[in-house]
Amino acid sequence: MNIHEYQAKAILRDYGCPVSDGRAVTKAEEAKTAAGELDGPLWVVKAQIHAGGRGKGSFKEADAGEKGGVRLTKSVEEAAEEAKKMLGRTLVTHQTGPAGKQVNRIYIEDGSDIESEFYLALLVDRVTSQISFVCSTEGGMDIEEVAASTPEKILSFSVDPAAGYQPYHGRRVAFMLGLEGKQVKACVDLMGKLYKAFVEKDMEMLEINPLILMPDGNLKCLDAKVGFDGNALYRHADILALRDETEEDPKELAASKYDLNYIALDGEIGCMVNGAGLAMATMDIIKLYGAEPANFLDVGGGATKEKVTEAFKIITSDDNVKGILVNIFGGIMRCDVIAEGVVAAVKEVGLQVPLVVRLEGTNVEKGKEIINTSGLNVIAADDLSDGAEKIVKAVKG
Repeated sequence: MNIHEYQAKAILRDYGCPVSDGRAVTKAEEAKTAAGELDGPLWVVKAQIHAGGRGKGSFKEADAGEKGGVRLTKSVEEAAEEAKKMLGRTLVTHQTGPAGKQVNRIYIEDGSDIESEFYLALLVDRVTSQISFVCSTEGGMDIEEVAASTPEKILSFSVDPAAGYQPYHGRRVAFMLGLEGKQVKACVDLMGKLYKAFVEKDMEMLEINPLILMPDGNLKCLDAKVGFDGNALYRHADILALRDETEEDPKELAASKYDLNYIALDGEIGCMVNGAGLAMATMDIIKLYGAEPANFLDVGGGATKEKVTEAFKIITSDDNVKGILVNIFGGIMRCDVIAEGVVAAVKEVGLQVPLVVRLEGTNVEKGKEIINTSGLNVIAADDLSDGAEKIVKAVKG
């Protein structure tokens, strides 16, 4: 689960991390009052969406020369005016895709004097299964570009969970960033607070870009992007309350309410599979035969007829879907349950695109009988390869 910048900064502030004072607004008429509560003399107006690259982004149907989603202003009135310009419009960045995201919230914060900009992130390293620090002197830039062109400017290391964060971890970061004197001590303290927040709040990613060094020698988290482990949210009612459902894909949101593992993609063939590994293999073989998957969907091993019905509805609600491949290997999941769910869903929502069904495993004969006697126009497949070939052929003609 992701949250907005202003929410992330509130969490960091609770842990004693240095962040700018700011106010979040959702209505244009609130902007002037919010800006007036800040000291100035600079006010930074930031669009709040779950995507990076806001500063370099652009609004749809923007006026010529109009700025992106992060704007520096020099008066309360100017800050309020810029906030009004952004609210309700669609911001397009390299992370949103061409569709962009509607700006429903604005964050107005005090400006900061910047001497140096750094990149800092904490994340879960899948190789070591440990929390890793990633830092670079090249803050404010796309870290992917830095990694590709100048990898020597990035330091990455893991923290042994048995020992936890130690001061020498913070010193490694400080030395990499070229900090000196009291700045090193401040860095050690800040890294410890960030690590504590990361662990206690079950974060899966904490990115500060940029982390800035100010002329007075102090550090500040000028931006903050935070993602949480969805499987741990039951432990954090306060974090769950921060969820902004308007920022999520409606199909993914609907799937989460039925405990379905669904991720929307850009292809044309919808997939319904049981098991994450089999789902990945199904997407791979669809690509092998020359098409693109429209989604990842794992209905799980304990799916009911109702869950399968909802899964089918979610797939068919995607206008990009030109065909559907159901690929079930029944172990814990029974083939007859999948078949009943597919039949129920098709009868409820209709079937406007080709449907290929491949069933194998527990109660497979019963499942095939349910499909074959349903009266549905279903293409049967003998195995995964056969199923992928048939659905691609049906979609591509």
